[in-house]
Order: sequence, then structure tokens, then C-alpha cells
Amino acid sequence: MELLVLGGSLAAFRLLNAALERLVPPPPPAQRNRWKWRNICTSFVHSLLSGGGALLGFYLHPQMAEDLIDTHLPGAHRLLGVSVGYFLQDFIDMMCNQKLCECWELLCHHSVVIVCFSIAFLIHRFVGFATVALLVEINSVFLHLRTILRMAGLSHTSYYRVTSLVNLGTYMVFRISTLAWMTRWLVLNRESIPAATYVVSAVGLAIITPMNIVLFYRLLRNDYLRSSQHDKRQ
Repeated sequence: MELLVLGGSLAAFRLLNAALERLVPPPPPAQRNRWKWRNICTSFVHSLLSGGGALLGFYLHPQMAEDLIDTHLPGAHRLLGVSVGYFLQDFIDMMCNQKLCECWELLCHHSVVIVCFSIAFLIHRFVGFATVALLVEINSVFLHLRTILRMAGLSHTSYYRVTSLVNLGTYMVFRISTLAWMTRWLVLNRESIPAATYVVSAVGLAIITPMNIVLFYRLLRNDYLRSSQHDKRQ
């Protein structure tokens, strides 16, 4: 059953990726990078599905928040499998369409996520903890929307400015704060976690957390620090 969910998700996102160019044609400014347009739109759909699904899971089954190790809804388990399928698809998509020097950070991120999520999905434990990690995708909705607006040549519009502000706000709440909370939870519950699972989770957080801090700085620099410096020169 687990392999069916993983394979079905990978195939579904692969088909979606192929169909998006017709469903959502790239605007003129994005014509020169049609692959990235499809890739970002696919990622946007996954973020809506996984981020919204994670919130809904905790709302419908608040007991999952009280026991992140053994308590979870069947739907939360399937959502985790769907996300693993997406990250596998995106990993393959980048390997086939980008140079390694251009995407090694994302490949590293995806590798960590695939390993950690797959363990929870296959052993049916720590699904709640992994679902907390999926709350990060709430921010990814606005992160991908920001990229879509930039690719469409709308980076000087009020829509982009609002999206950028919401992106930074949700980045702090659903990405930085979530990763910090997960690290704290992992340390406090050390005795309840098998050694191998603990090591994999700790290493994963140790890799992903600095990457997200660096990304936050890049977003702040690109959207605000550069524009402030430019205004001062005027």
C-alpha cells in the first residue's frame, strides 16, 4: 500500500508538471525558462496541498499534536506519502533539467526530506512529527507565489510587495519557528526516540535549519536591502 501511494504520487505530480504548461501557459517574461515555470507551478500546487492538509490534520485530530510519535490520522499518513512522491519527482526533475552547480542546495534539501519522511511513512511512527514539518509548506505557498510573480515580470507591482511581506512573515512563523520548535521537541523527547531515528532527525534539522536561515537573508536582501540601497543613491 505504501509503495502504491508513493508511486501514485510521483506519477501524478509528473503528469501535473507536464500538463501545467498547457493549463497555465508561461507569460512572455517566463518564455525563456519554461521548465522553471512548470517546476515552480508544480511546487506551488504541492505546497497548497501539503500545507493545507497539515493544518487540517491537526484541526481534525488535535490528539496528534499531543503524541507526535504514535498518534495520527490515516489521512496524515497518506499526505506524508504524497509529499515524499512530490519530492522524488522534483528531485528527478531538477537532475534532468538543471546543472548540479545550480541546484545542489535544493537537491541536498530534498534528499534530507525524502529520507526523514520516508522513514516515518514506512514504519508508521513519527507521522505527527513529520506533519509538523509539513507546516513549513504554508510559507512555501507564498515563497513560490513570489517566484511566480517575479517570473511574470510583476516584481514592481503592489501584488508582489504584499506577497513579499506575507512571505517574510510566514517564513518566520511557519519555517524558522517551526524548525526551532522541532529541534527543541527532539531534544526534550530524546529518551522516547530510537537512536537511529534520533540521529537521522537531528542531522536532518542540522542541515535544513542553516539553509533556511541563509534563504531568509537572501529574500530580505533581494526584496528590501537592495531596494533601500538603491533609494539612497537616488
